[in-house]
Amino acid sequence: MSEFQRDLTEGSVMKQLLRFSLPFLLSNLLQALYNLADMLIVGNFCGPVGTSAVGIGGQVTILLINLISGLAVGGTVMIAQFIGSKRQEEVVRTIGTMFSLYLIAGVVLTAVMLLSNHTILVLMGTPPESFADAYAYLTICMSGTLFIFGYNAVSAVLRGMGDSRHPLIFVAVAAVVNVALDFAMVGGMGMGPAGAAWATIIAQAVSFILSVVFLRRRNFVFDFKPKSFRIDRRLAVQLLKIGLPSSLQGTLVCFSFMALTRMGNDIGGLVGSNALSIAGKVNSIGILPSMAMQASVSSMVGQNIGAGKPERAKRTMLCAIGIAFAVSALLFAGVNLFPREIVGLFLGSPDSSALDPELFQRCIVEGAEYLQWISMDYLVASVVFCINGLAIGVGQTTFSLFNSFVSSLLLRVPLAWLLGVALNGGLPGVGVAAPLAEAGALVIGIVYLCTGRWKKNRLGILAEAAAASPSPDTAG
Repeated sequence: MSEFQRDLTEGSVMKQLLRFSLPFLLSNLLQALYNLADMLIVGNFCGPVGTSAVGIGGQVTILLINLISGLAVGGTVMIAQFIGSKRQEEVVRTIGTMFSLYLIAGVVLTAVMLLSNHTILVLMGTPPESFADAYAYLTICMSGTLFIFGYNAVSAVLRGMGDSRHPLIFVAVAAVVNVALDFAMVGGMGMGPAGAAWATIIAQAVSFILSVVFLRRRNFVFDFKPKSFRIDRRLAVQLLKIGLPSSLQGTLVCFSFMALTRMGNDIGGLVGSNALSIAGKVNSIGILPSMAMQASVSSMVGQNIGAGKPERAKRTMLCAIGIAFAVSALLFAGVNLFPREIVGLFLGSPDSSALDPELFQRCIVEGAEYLQWISMDYLVASVVFCINGLAIGVGQTTFSLFNSFVSSLLLRVPLAWLLGVALNGGLPGVGVAAPLAEAGALVIGIVYLCTGRWKKNRLGILAEAAAASPSPDTAG
């Protein structure tokens, strides 16, 4: 077995889950922290205008990352299933197909995003004070799309193989480089949000290149030579069949929060923009336990379904819910105990801001109130994400897409408009819409579990795997 490959079908479910999810959680935490560093450093050197620019530009970047991550889910699930069923040759072909598709998609999306940046910022209602900085930040970030694709592709493959440790190392490199360059370019060279964007794409490029060099030197199953980038049509169809719903799911969620940003900008101008931008960065930390558990559940469930162990797969999800909820509850408590202090970290001091003291204070007060309302989402998401992880792991990504469609477009956006705009609830009304919508997704998820639909309509890969590995589920 390769040093990058780990069997997740045997042994204690809780121990395997903790061992696999902890590096994944730390990876996501580091990634979130170095994205957070952009806003913190820009906010302290440039004030609320810089915070608004990085927040709005960052939301569009997150949209792209969710699109990429969703496509990567197909590779993670298929590789996990093939490993669980001991079909190593299919693992290699899947990796080559996935990397080839990613290369094509990366080139196309780079061109599309660079052509549509201005229009997107207009549609989001970007405040005039921060429009130029937001445009510069977004344009530079979109120029590095290929590096974002590359890192996510490598990480998805490794996690499907059961390795969450090496992606942690690669993202740690990116975090160190990003923060160092943030201080140099934003603080030392006075480049503002543009400097933060350059720091981000340089860090991603360094991380991706180092990961490829490292894997090649360690005799990874894929050699990264041009001749190995081949698309197997059968596997490509399966990858897209599993990955596209997850990609659309992430895109829908981002679109819904971009709609909330537009409402916040319309309601509060620069104050509203700051509130939603800061809350968005803090929430990227708050939902990390849920995201880590969803991805860990997907990988473990994929291997266990491939090995013909559905009950162990379900047990994995239940353990993950307990872990995710406990950690999310601690983060929820922290946010609600120190909301103003957290918001203040992103805005620097009144003396360093070009805003008058009264407007600066409004940014603190209203941002803290919005953050408290939306933080309730952490608790509900901890359960919903783990249920979605089970569905993704068995290959039923259309369920998680449906669930996100209902919560994002049918509940979150209409509720935000109703509570925040129509009923004049302001920013708190917009904020409370997120946890209410997530509660709707939770109801759908519970029904999905109770009906046992997750055991039906599996992909051909799963059926073949079960036939190839009919051993009973005896592992604890």
